[in-house]
Amino acid sequence: MNEKTNHVEAQVERLTAFEQWAKKAVWPAYLGCFWAVMYAVFVRFYQAAGGTLGLPGQLEDLKMTYMASYIAGVLIMTCGFILIALVKPWGRVVPTWVPFIGGKNIHRLIILIPTLFCTAYLMAHGISGMITKAFHLAGVITLHFNGWVSLDVHSLVLWSLLFYEPWFLTMGILSGLTAAHYALASGISLSAFRRGLAIFLSFVSLLTIYCVLSIIF
Repeated sequence: MNEKTNHVEAQVERLTAFEQWAKKAVWPAYLGCFWAVMYAVFVRFYQAAGGTLGLPGQLEDLKMTYMASYIAGVLIMTCGFILIALVKPWGRVVPTWVPFIGGKNIHRLIILIPTLFCTAYLMAHGISGMITKAFHLAGVITLHFNGWVSLDVHSLVLWSLLFYEPWFLTMGILSGLTAAHYALASGISLSAFRRGLAIFLSFVSLLTIYCVLSIIF
């Protein structure tokens, strides 16, 4: 018994400060869910209902825009609730009503891989958007926006830089912290976690560079 206890204590001691914190922290999932629901309701659903705040111009296809905003709101809200599932025990087990596999544990990679891809997209979207919008305001590049009959470009850029892109980045960070908690709490080895973290950060960096270049050119 003492040997087992000593092994567990040694395992804890090998954790970095971030890893110890991430293994215990569940609040990023709840804050991420709240962040997603607020954005879905007060931005996407609001715009789907015809709201114009944050849209400084006249769009070409209003019907398509409203539908796209509604669908985006539903997806964003769903993603928020998925974060809650990542920190709950029932989120790691297939529901009992599912035929043949009900009650079985869900392999961690089935949850982690799509979550990390979405997280990488959110972070790259936010970072690249903030960089290119800042370049536009500084006069380094000129951004062009399609799908508008009339548009106050300066106002839209400010909305993106100060509101939309920070939301994407914050949501990505909260999602990433939740994924880190899920990985560590589900018993993944420290070597696999650290290797995966390095790969993930490299992927986010490359994706961000690609997004910046694709926007500019």
